[in-house]
This record gives sequence, C-alpha cells and structure tokens, in this order.
Amino acid sequence: MKNILGLLSIFLLLLSCNREDSIAPEPYDNPEIPLDIPAGFPSLNPAVEKNRPTKYGVELGEKLFHENKFSINNSISCASCHKRGSAFADNEVQAVGVYGRVSLRNTPPIQNLAFMKFYNWDGSKLRLENQPLVPIITHEEMNSSIVEVINKLAVDHVYRHLFMKAYGDDAITADRIYRSLAQYQYTLISANSKYDNVRRNEGETFTESEARGYQAFQTKCESCHSTELFTDQSFRNVGFPVNPSTEEAGRARVTGIPADLMSFRVPSLRNAEYTAPYGSFGQFSTLKAVLDYFDNGVLEADNLDPILKEQDNRIPMTEQEKQDIIAFIKTLSDEAFVGK
Repeated sequence: MKNILGLLSIFLLLLSCNREDSIAPEPYDNPEIPLDIPAGFPSLNPAVEKNRPTKYGVELGEKLFHENKFSINNSISCASCHKRGSAFADNEVQAVGVYGRVSLRNTPPIQNLAFMKFYNWDGSKLRLENQPLVPIITHEEMNSSIVEVINKLAVDHVYRHLFMKAYGDDAITADRIYRSLAQYQYTLISANSKYDNVRRNEGETFTESEARGYQAFQTKCESCHSTELFTDQSFRNVGFPVNPSTEEAGRARVTGIPADLMSFRVPSLRNAEYTAPYGSFGQFSTLKAVLDYFDNGVLEADNLDPILKEQDNRIPMTEQEKQDIIAFIKTLSDEAFVGK
C-alpha cells in the first residue's frame, strides 16, 4: 500500500510540474508605435522591422538615453553629447567624454536614423542596435563596459519595472538595452521644416533668396546631398582638412581599403543650422566657412571625389550664391523637432 501511495505521489508531482511548464508567461500590454514615415523618404533600415518601436520600449529607451550610469564615473549619458536643441548634436568641435577627454570626431546629429544604411562617420555599424557599445567602451567617451552598466541598472527598482513593462519580465540584458535605445532613436524623425511645408503645399513659400538658393543647391550640392534626407549616404573624400590624429583613416578604418582613406559618410543637411561646427572633427565653424572652402579649393588626394577633380578641386560659387544656399539650408530647420 505504501508503494502504491508513493507512486501516486510521484505521478501527481510530475503532473504538477508538467502543468507548470506548460503555463505561458503572463501576458503584458506593450503596443507597437507606428512610425510616421514622411512621403518621399527612403526605405527603413531592415533592422527596424525586427525591432519595431513599442510604447514601453521607447519609454525605456528614452530613459536609458539620459542615463549617466552608462559612463564609468556616472557623469555623462548619450544625451550629454546628443542634445535635442542642437538636433541631437552638441556644438563641440569634437565630442567630450568622461574626465574631459576629447574624442576623435565631431558628434553627429541623430535624426532620421531609421532610414539610414550606415551609422557613425565611417559607417562602422549597419544596425543601430549594434552602435551603443561603441561609446560605452571607448576610452574618450564613457570608458565603461556593458557588464558594469547592467550591474548599475539591476539594483534600480524603477528600471526593473520598466524592463518588465517593455519585455514581460524584469531581466536586464545587453540586448534589451540596445534594442530599447534603438527603438527610441527610431522615433526621432524630422520632416516638419519650412522646406517640407513648401513641398507639401501647406501655405508657406520660399523667399526670393531661398528660391535662388534651392536652384543653386541643386547644381552645386545635390550630387552628394540628395534624397529627402539630404544625403545620398555615400562615403566620399571631399578634400577637407585632415584630422592630425594617427588613429584617423575615415572609411578605411572599417574596410582596410586604401581607396577609402579619409572618406566619410555624407552628412544630412536637415537641421544643419543647429549642428555647427561641421566636418568629421569640426573643421568649420559656420556653413559659410564650408562653402568658402569648397570655393577656394580643397586638398588634393588620390581618391578625391571625381566631382571635385573634374572642377580643379573646387566648387566655384559667387558670394550671392553662398548667401542664397545658406538661406535654403536654413529652410531645412525643424523647430518642433529641436524644441525651439
């Protein structure tokens, strides 16, 4: 009799375990946030489809974006260098990290990233989810590690609650951190400038100077700054002054190909009014300085962009054309996006 009761107890225990194993995780309500894709914009980066923004994923990502615990001494966050009022750039010549350390390059704005094919000046990352580790571990930026970041966040009950809402449980992992940061940045879409209003026939019109600037822009600038993003997302050596650091090689740092030496991703000109200085390490303090440089002649290089080689290493412009082009570029300023 004891043997029968013992076997029955074991059977019931196994049955109980099987029932527990079959129970699905407690459902959580975290609806997807539809991206408002502007007309004429290029296709989304394929990674977006695998990491669509969600209500709580974006909420978590925004909090992480402003979190100082990402840095070794808890002094800087992503938002320290990517400031909304500067179109998520920082107006420094080169990015400044922990302990006042100066980085290799200028901080790029982070707008319309959902539509970009490459990230960073040299295009070292193809998915936004792979990008955050770069500043976290870089000596001149946050000088930390993702393990240290996780350990700091794990003792914060607020974060555990946010991870629960975003992912169904409170596990804090590197993948979830990266995915949430990307989701937030995917929502940073800028397409509400005067230029956009004119293009959509919403009541605004260009001034005479802006209209002339648009015409001059199409002949002088649009070869590189094309599409509704105002970048063709190519990598080009345009003969800008060379960064004196021996660590810099431009796109060649990624590819190892000599033909890519000092080639950089063509930046978007949207919100350029707010993102000075310009160039991969802030070589130019104003838009006028950039245009003057092109007009006066750029540095010779074996891999100098053919557009410049065909014009004796310059893009000739009159002073009036420069003024008008700048006037047009300022129509790409999205005041709502930068919080003006």
